[in-house]
Amino acid sequence: MSKFFEALGNIFRVPDLRKRVLFTLGLLAVYRLGGHIPTPGINLTAWEQFFSRNQGTIFGFFDLFAGGNIRRLTVFALGIMPYITASIILQLLTVVIPTLEKLQKEGELGRRKITQWTRYLTIALSVMQSFGIAQGLMAMQGGIVINPGFGFVMLTIISLTTGTAFIMWLGEQISDRGVGNGMSLIIFAGIVVGLPSAINNIYTNTFITHEWTVLHLVVILAMMVVVVGFIVLVERGERRIPVQYAKRVVGRRVMGGQSTHMPLKVNAGGVIPVIFASSILAFPQTLAALPLVKNTPWLNAMLTSIRHGEPLYYVFFIAGIIFFCFFYVSIIFNPNEAADNMRKYGGFIPGIRPGRNTAEYMNEILTKITVVGGIYLSILCLIPDIMISGIKLQHLPLLGNWIDNYFPRFLLDGLNVQFYFGGTSLLIVVGVAMDTINQVEAQLIMRHYEGFTPRSGRIRGRRSSF
Repeated sequence: MSKFFEALGNIFRVPDLRKRVLFTLGLLAVYRLGGHIPTPGINLTAWEQFFSRNQGTIFGFFDLFAGGNIRRLTVFALGIMPYITASIILQLLTVVIPTLEKLQKEGELGRRKITQWTRYLTIALSVMQSFGIAQGLMAMQGGIVINPGFGFVMLTIISLTTGTAFIMWLGEQISDRGVGNGMSLIIFAGIVVGLPSAINNIYTNTFITHEWTVLHLVVILAMMVVVVGFIVLVERGERRIPVQYAKRVVGRRVMGGQSTHMPLKVNAGGVIPVIFASSILAFPQTLAALPLVKNTPWLNAMLTSIRHGEPLYYVFFIAGIIFFCFFYVSIIFNPNEAADNMRKYGGFIPGIRPGRNTAEYMNEILTKITVVGGIYLSILCLIPDIMISGIKLQHLPLLGNWIDNYFPRFLLDGLNVQFYFGGTSLLIVVGVAMDTINQVEAQLIMRHYEGFTPRSGRIRGRRSSF
């Protein structure tokens, strides 16, 4: 522990690193300050009542990434989600558009151009989303909009789009002049800001209202430690494929001949599969709030059976996570291309023929570890969700009554833990923390300081998803 605090002290002894850390903290403070400026023309009391009734829909999911700005409907209500969506769209388009694929391979110049297009697409998405939000707010009952009309629509578009553009600028400045990935740190800050209220909620339930016993508190804390440790273990996990490079004579020099490895991460997709699966399953709950759906019995019953907490929801959720794990990995890693590049530079996997056999071998390994990564993400999201709201197994046909009588209530109804304890938020918080610590440690080692864990080697953070 003394080594850790000594490493923290070394951060502020290095002038350049101290400036980067303080610059990052300053911009994160600006982000939090802007999160308290409400969107003009909104009755905040009526909106908070509406949000409380629809917290389990897509509004609550997006509010997680917006740092609570949707609940307060601030100028940062769109958050960083338009930028994430634009980045994902361009990543998908690189597979089908040769021009983007060529730009991606052109190095720094190509990446700058793709980044510029990402900014334009972010603004376009922000304008469309803010226009939809303005129209939806005016259509809602309860007097949420004070003065509906064209002026309110334009004011909302300008406010929310400007807020998203400013957040995007903050994230890029943190990435360039601060420490860590700016976009990820903004999401990180939005999630951990709820930590004090969550701790207060646990204290109130345990020692004031006595809704929980001390045993409940111990179980919650133990599960937190286990889940965080599980995330760290798997996020650092990788499958190393040995690669041997043959010796080549170039003029009078002998090149190559070294042995290395190709690392394949267990969770190459990061939090992206969870975001995709959660977003898709949140849309039916949003549709269920529409009057047309409520007045259609069969449609209402179908959407009710896949709402959050129902067994069918978790079946679709797990299937969606595993599907998007394969989908995303297929975009970021091409075994055929990797095998061709390896053969061009004289490399081969011992015991495997170069070319097609190498591609099939890598594809087989990638399939296995992607299944493991999908199961890991599913478990990671299931355990906290069950602790928060339980899994309604008593709603199953035939076995429902028996399960309701004999299964423990904490499994069926949850512990009502208001702790931002969802798998998505934990994965983001732990992953971003590991990545940021890794970058700070690299800066310390480069300046001949010891890292955070000198005896156990460097901390290996995961690749950031945003």
